[in-house]
Amino acid sequence: MGTRLDSPADQAAEVVDRLAEAYPDSTISLRFSDRLELLIAVILSAQCTDERVNAVTEDLFAKYDGPEDYATADQEELAEDISSITYYNNKAGYIREACEIIAAEHDGEVPDTMAELTDLPGVGRKTANVVLQHGHQLVEGVVVDTHVQRLTRRLGITEEHTPERIERELMDLLPRERWQAFTHLCISHGRATCTARNPDCAGCVLEDVCPSSKLDNGVDLASGEAW
Repeated sequence: MGTRLDSPADQAAEVVDRLAEAYPDSTISLRFSDRLELLIAVILSAQCTDERVNAVTEDLFAKYDGPEDYATADQEELAEDISSITYYNNKAGYIREACEIIAAEHDGEVPDTMAELTDLPGVGRKTANVVLQHGHQLVEGVVVDTHVQRLTRRLGITEEHTPERIERELMDLLPRERWQAFTHLCISHGRATCTARNPDCAGCVLEDVCPSSKLDNGVDLASGEAW
């Protein structure tokens, strides 16, 4: 079974180093061409795959142009445009209302502060962090999605459960210049190897430093079978 390094900070640093080598091109997978498209894509991505979001936004972004278009769109029509997305009715409302505020209070520009972004409907700290990092090139925190939550706990980097507390801990453990990369590396590894239900411990570059590893000298501790 893998073990954790001496401190959470050492563990976090080792994880980043190894994952950066394993996934050198890791970056955001949502497709967008401007800050508003990024904001909308991230709102849509809540509890939905990026692949599905990209499929929907290809037509959505061609149909609507700028916050005024979304703000004045028919609610039912906009909902139908995104109907294959989870919670599409709620998200259609968030997009319309957020764009109304952007058009009326921000001169049609997506805000560039955490406070102003999180004041928008449907925008929490995670969404705001993504928009700041990839839309404004401002890194104010760590994006904590389901992959980051799962990996950081499995790897013994944190024992916290809520995204807010996990983020605060990661901000203390990691240097600021690695905050943005950490999220994308966790997402890449979470999709490829450390999946929610059947993590591939045998093929994991972190197995020897992972206290949650199912392996013990090549044997799956859960089943007793050799890999």
